[in-house]
Formats: sequence, C-alpha cells, structure tokens
Amino acid sequence: MAYWLFKSEPGTWGWDDQVAKGDAGEEWDGVRNYQARNNMREMKLGDKGFFYHSLKEKSIVGVVEVSAEIHPDSTTDDPRWECVDIKAVKPLKKPVTLEMCKAEPKLADMVLVNNSRLSVQPVSDDEWALICTMGGIKP
Repeated sequence: MAYWLFKSEPGTWGWDDQVAKGDAGEEWDGVRNYQARNNMREMKLGDKGFFYHSLKEKSIVGVVEVSAEIHPDSTTDDPRWECVDIKAVKPLKKPVTLEMCKAEPKLADMVLVNNSRLSVQPVSDDEWALICTMGGIKP
C-alpha cells in the first residue's frame, strides 16, 4: 500500500463535504498539474491518503482511501486530465498543521514541507506513521 496527501481549499471542498459522500466517495477532479496527475496514476485501490485543508487552515484533518483508480476527469473533455475517487475513512483526533510538520525534524524531507503547493503528493511510510501519531490516531 502507498500513502498520499490530497490538498483542498475547505471553502471549495472540505473534510465535511468528503465525509458527506460516504462510501460512494468523490472524484478528486479539477487537478491541472502534471506532477499531481502523475501521482494519481500511481495510486491503487485501497491506498490511503491524508486530507489537507489548504489556505488559512493549512492542516491535515483526516484520512481518505482511494475508492476508484485513475479514470478520465469528468470536469473536462481534455484527455490529458485524469483523476481517482476517494472516500473518507476517519478524522484525525487533532489536526496536524503545516507549522507542526515543518517543526518536526523527521519530516524535513516530506513533500508537504518542501513543496506545499503540490495538490496531490506522495507520503512515505515513516511520514505516514508519524503524522498519524501526531494526529492522535493509530497508523
């Protein structure tokens, strides 16, 4: 299993919106960055990810699961753009902020710390375990 991080503006699509979709999940559509799209191409059914609120909050707030592998993005007719579907699994007991991640030496190499603009990014096994612990949940 691989781990990922999905960034969203909470005013556009937040954790509560994701949770409301239930087991049906939702397309992670609208991504128009080749690196982020390529990351989604690597995802497998059942991979886990962090749900990250960007802008003002800048924090990891929940865990999601890939519920459908790469397919055409329904928001465009341009065949270059694809997406996966994700569903909410559980919230973190306490959000893990970008500031907390930057302050943790063990996360110094994390993509979020070094490229916080990338909307879909990989998370290593060690980063996953540490952030889960920081957020008050079991990895």
